[in-house]
Amino acid sequence: MRLVVQRVAAGSVTWDESGTQQAATIGPGFVLLVGAGSDDDESTVRRLADKVVDMRVFADEAGRMNLSLEDVKGSALIVSQFTLFADLSRGRRPSLLKAGDPKRAQELYLEFVQRFRERGIEAKTGSFGAVMRVSIENDGPVTLVLSTDDWPTRV
Repeated sequence: MRLVVQRVAAGSVTWDESGTQQAATIGPGFVLLVGAGSDDDESTVRRLADKVVDMRVFADEAGRMNLSLEDVKGSALIVSQFTLFADLSRGRRPSLLKAGDPKRAQELYLEFVQRFRERGIEAKTGSFGAVMRVSIENDGPVTLVLSTDDWPTRV
């Protein structure tokens, strides 16, 4: 599983569903771009969701990154992003062979969202597989990349 976690003052996602414009918006919290790979399972999802909820990247009274999403009662906007598995090591066109099967990836994505809700975090989403527009008002900026697999950085 691969995640891009951005601490935000606000975030939103819009998409078209059957000719109707849909939207989801949050205030302070995280915008997460989430990609599931072919080797991911429920334990991976649970571990990463808990790690994100518990990450101490929000400022305390002294201005130090010492508080979690749970501590600040922040929200999460969780957007599916299979292109996080793009491989550009051979050429200029991304290979997406390492991305998970769409049906299974959707199950894992929905489980990821559900884990946030189980932890008491307001979690909003876009529409899995839809073309979406994501707006992010970075706070900091603080952007973290998490991955459960070996992720070579060569291009």
